Amino acid sequence: MSEKWFNVGKIVNTHGIRGEVRVISKTDFADERYQPGNTLYIFKEGSQEPIKVVVESHRVHKNFDLLTFEGMHSIQDVEQFKGSLLKVDENQLSELDEGEYYFHEIIGCSVYTDNGEEIGTIREILATGANDVWVVKRKVGKDLLIPYIDEIVKEIDIDEKKIIITPMEGLLD
Repeated sequence: MSEKWFNVGKIVNTHGIRGEVRVISKTDFADERYQPGNTLYIFKEGSQEPIKVVVESHRVHKNFDLLTFEGMHSIQDVEQFKGSLLKVDENQLSELDEGEYYFHEIIGCSVYTDNGEEIGTIREILATGANDVWVVKRKVGKDLLIPYIDEIVKEIDIDEKKIIITPMEGLLD
């Protein structure tokens, strides 16, 4: 097993009495990650060893992903996982098409305008319905929200952790 883990979500509560957990997802491919039969690892706070679980069912309810795990069919089986993180091993990441990126590849990148001005660093990605929105931590002032669309994002260099944008009028105000 690898030493590199990627956050998929956080178990925030149980749901009902039949072993379902409520997850706030932090993954870019929730439908893929939560497919029945997929393996996830639960990292309980204060524990060094992850707990391997296999997804039995997945459904979306309000803003949460609801999961059940094989062999865990009561609230007593899953209550211990409240506050725990769900992760995948780096070996579970699949190859992406050209122009597609994992969240962990984008978060931490420096953002520059097309005339070389440094804007800040991407600290979070908001997955909206239409397109993702990147939250950029500026050196001074409020965070900046950049929609991930071709008209704005011009170049992404994952190796250099550098992104070049052409800001719309008023974006940097």
